[in-house]
Amino acid sequence: MLAMTSITPDILLKGYRTMVLARLIDERMITLQRQGTITFAMSARGEEACSVASTAALSMEDWIYPQYRENGAIFWRGCTPLQYIHHMFGTREDWILGRQMPNHFGSRELNVVTVSSPIGTKIPHAAGCAYAMKIQKASTIALCFFGEGAASEGDFHAGVNFAAVRKAPAIFFCRNNGYAISTPSSRQFATDRISDRGKAYGIRSMCIDGNDFTAVYFAVIEARKHCLEGKGPVLLEAMTYRLGGHSTSDDPSVYRNDEEVKIWEAKCPIRRLRTYLEEQHLWDDDKESKLQEEITKQITDAIAIAKETPRAALKYMFENVYFEMTNPLKEQYSEVKKLFPNEN
Repeated sequence: MLAMTSITPDILLKGYRTMVLARLIDERMITLQRQGTITFAMSARGEEACSVASTAALSMEDWIYPQYRENGAIFWRGCTPLQYIHHMFGTREDWILGRQMPNHFGSRELNVVTVSSPIGTKIPHAAGCAYAMKIQKASTIALCFFGEGAASEGDFHAGVNFAAVRKAPAIFFCRNNGYAISTPSSRQFATDRISDRGKAYGIRSMCIDGNDFTAVYFAVIEARKHCLEGKGPVLLEAMTYRLGGHSTSDDPSVYRNDEEVKIWEAKCPIRRLRTYLEEQHLWDDDKESKLQEEITKQITDAIAIAKETPRAALKYMFENVYFEMTNPLKEQYSEVKKLFPNEN
């Protein structure tokens, strides 16, 4: 049973605004990619409650290891639309200095570890981070997001098993959206749920409604408490659905039908939280209109600024690999610079 704590109107309202921000930015980034303005985009449409509600349940000092649909996590922690869009454009103002693909965000300031393209690699990283916290006797945990497809990687076993044996304070948050790109869950594993595997590792596991903001929030509150009491890691599986394509390189109509999507659209986490807020007299059409207008303006202004901001310098590709750039890296930089003579 989950230990139900209170959830304040402030958390609910901030959670709703953050999910709307994530949704609207995703929509604009996909449009920009289709127009050729940015190179790539991935959307969290339909899955926003997983990242936002779980981050709301954490301390700011807790470490987050996101996948690429957790932009809601950094928005909750204070990332602005302008900062995020600088990243999507790969400008010189990008936190990561243009070194990563779009949607591969990260911020040391916000304790959000940079997204990794290879699936599942951050699971053992989060386990190691959590174990370090235990050794240091810190009152913090590490939370790692991943899709159900990543649970088929060897990193999943290695990371979860290590954390279980060492009783590391880690939450392994599986965002089960039904598809590993185009492969449905029924063709990925024979068990009903990823969370069924928790017993094999000797750890606590829970399966929750990933489209219910409060369910995710309370589950992470309970899981974090469990970790800090020294009882070891927790495996959380949030059942949700990816309403859009895997990325702008994907056509989901090839592997799923419109009826399936319509069923899940009715379960949209943003729609569900808004309905609840309206029932509690915390939200109305006027507030919704103002929020949509405010966020849309922020995004539009940020895009205009990013378009005028120079791209990240070419040399950033080679700097900070080592404390000082090595001779082989200097040679590589010189070779690449021949292809882009006007770049610094």
